[in-house]
Amino acid sequence: MRRILLLGFVLAFFLGSARAQVFSNREVGEKKERIIDSVKMAEYPYALPILGDKAAGLGFELPYSAGVSMQVFWQESDLIIDNMSIGFNGSQMVNVDEIVRFDVARARASSVTVRPDVWLFPFLNVYGILGKSQASTEVGFGVYLPDAENNFNEVLSANTLIEFNATSFGLGMTPTIGIGGGFMALDMNVAWTDVPQLNKPAKTFVFGPRFGKRFNLKKPEQNIAVWVGGFRVKLNSETVGSIALDEVFDTSGWGSRVESGMEKVETAQGNVDAWWNGLSDAQQNNPINKAKYNKANQVLGTASEFLVAADGALSNVANSTVQYSMDKRPADMWNFIVGSQYQLNKHFMLRAEYGFLASRVQFIGGLQYRFGL
Repeated sequence: MRRILLLGFVLAFFLGSARAQVFSNREVGEKKERIIDSVKMAEYPYALPILGDKAAGLGFELPYSAGVSMQVFWQESDLIIDNMSIGFNGSQMVNVDEIVRFDVARARASSVTVRPDVWLFPFLNVYGILGKSQASTEVGFGVYLPDAENNFNEVLSANTLIEFNATSFGLGMTPTIGIGGGFMALDMNVAWTDVPQLNKPAKTFVFGPRFGKRFNLKKPEQNIAVWVGGFRVKLNSETVGSIALDEVFDTSGWGSRVESGMEKVETAQGNVDAWWNGLSDAQQNNPINKAKYNKANQVLGTASEFLVAADGALSNVANSTVQYSMDKRPADMWNFIVGSQYQLNKHFMLRAEYGFLASRVQFIGGLQYRFGL
């Protein structure tokens, strides 16, 4: 089992929540009265956002109503994998949770995305996502068998790395408002990532609340914004797929390792049976001993069934397939983010954001151009 364990470890959330931080803002205070009055008196020239003229009449300064941005994104995150089943050549899949344990399951991804957006309403921005990415998953795992006391011992271990490319698309929206340069933004998006090895695209939902402050610079329209917030990721947990055996296994040497595993299962079964047969009738009727015996037989039966199926598939590699299913989730759904944006003018913005804490780290950088519609 080397790469089959990897074929669903897709982190579509590398799309992130990366969009230039612009918002409808209303200045406050006596010193800003002239600015407020000029905004109220100016005729709003664009069709979008809907009710834009009403918001401007209330003193809100609106960003240009449309834009396009490009982001680069990098992330590293730990994963939790469970409920994993594997089958060969269309046979019934075997759940291997009790015999396979992961000590490392870490995903890395980098992507480039393009995001067109429009302000649908003065306080609601909507956008699309189109991205290309390169990703990899590092996994370390072991195969464990029980003894008579149900103590599990590792009989096989391996580490592996798989790399793949993916294409992503999605939709998002950001309710946001600013007062006196302070702002709140609740960014959220849903995205689908298409990976060739999966039966269907991986679906991800991202929620990123941000709270920050904009500071005006001396030159007109130039400012710097800073913010803090959170980054929450939820992805569809079930991954199901099928692939040719020779694309999954490095089959050289695995025949002997499977045979060795079968011998260890047979030895473990003999030790369990010897322990059980050495008990008195009273000891065999003890519910604790019965539970230990039944549990050991169940796990060893699963290991034997899996290894026999693998051995049969390895005897005809060219025509064999592997079926798999598993549940996956990020080790931590939330992490903390800090970010900043430099606005050259109302057309161009440059942004950077860093996420950390928990088991995920990420970096986002982006450039946006805005225009009126």
